[in-house]
Amino acid sequence: MTERGEIYRRLGVEPVVNANATMTVLGGSLMRPETLEDMRQASECFVDLIELETAVGARIAALTQNDACFVCGGTTAAIFLAAVACMARSVPDGVLRFAELPRLPDEVIIHRAHRIPYDRAFELARAKLIEIGMPAGTCATDLELAISERTAMIFYVTGGGGQVGPGALPLADVLRIAHDRGVPVVVDAAAQIPPVESLWSFTKAGADLVLFSGGKGLRGPASTGLILGRADLVAGCRANSAPLERLGRSMKVGKEDMIGILSAVELYLAEDHVATDRFYEEAVAFVFAWGAGRADVEVVREFPSEAGQPMARARIAFRGPLVRHRDAVAADLLGGRPRISVRPAGDDGIYVNPHTMLPGEVDVIVRRLDEILAARAAAAGSTERRAAGTGS
Repeated sequence: MTERGEIYRRLGVEPVVNANATMTVLGGSLMRPETLEDMRQASECFVDLIELETAVGARIAALTQNDACFVCGGTTAAIFLAAVACMARSVPDGVLRFAELPRLPDEVIIHRAHRIPYDRAFELARAKLIEIGMPAGTCATDLELAISERTAMIFYVTGGGGQVGPGALPLADVLRIAHDRGVPVVVDAAAQIPPVESLWSFTKAGADLVLFSGGKGLRGPASTGLILGRADLVAGCRANSAPLERLGRSMKVGKEDMIGILSAVELYLAEDHVATDRFYEEAVAFVFAWGAGRADVEVVREFPSEAGQPMARARIAFRGPLVRHRDAVAADLLGGRPRISVRPAGDDGIYVNPHTMLPGEVDVIVRRLDEILAARAAAAGSTERRAAGTGS
């Protein structure tokens, strides 16, 4: 049997043990074997993509207790398509044409605390971002005064990750104010799976559209995203996207990926989430036990995870001389074999996140840490001895 990762090594690219997060730059997450088999079968014949997309969307909508669903090419594509659909919601065919922009609403209201790198997708739609509030706080009047006849939608980023500040209005307040003025609210919940309830809780609370990554917690193809919610707005997303020759043509999703994300959703809903949580806790406990009694590290269990997901991760804080070498330790982990990616934790530590780890990989990580910390300690001791010998 071919060694796992050999397909990459043939190209001179060494695979990574991901103890970081479901980062796109690391490939998102790992698909289940059943999903890969479903995608293989999907590759065996041709199909009408519009028919397939409609059927897949209807199935996912039913599974997730939503009115409608559109499968798009990732969450950034979802942001673009949601904006286009909201801007063109008064157009009879729902299609955004830039020549018609002067008569259409083209403003998107966003909290300053919710600015994220991916909101540049609004620029592709030629939408104008209207910022409200300050990172430290926002009041209801800020939102009420920002809404006008030019307002196409309100963009709300949910989650507890570092990209989202604490200064936003509660979603319930945003929904009330927006809907009183007839303005749609679009929720970016790209990484908010788990919990599984996120697939329906935001729309049941009143969000008009909610956006998810297909390649993060759902473990579907990394090139997919889900737009869930109001049927008319989902239809607007569809009208502006591939395979039609519209503004979203470049954000196409292939037949294999459509089947792949449907398979991923079905499997995720059927998953034993209690057992999955147990795996995460056991991995964190393993790291905690490894760090117990050591003078060079302190390990604590942190909850929730990096984007506010309800799962634990281990924070390893370095002590003594190692405090100055946190970045070097992370570089050693990534530069060795196996390559291990971790996330910085403050100025003095790293996170080990079990969300993207396979069984047995936590053992590999602590063994590599043992090697690296021992080497770093030996090098530091040698430097101190040389300094003492020279009188420095």
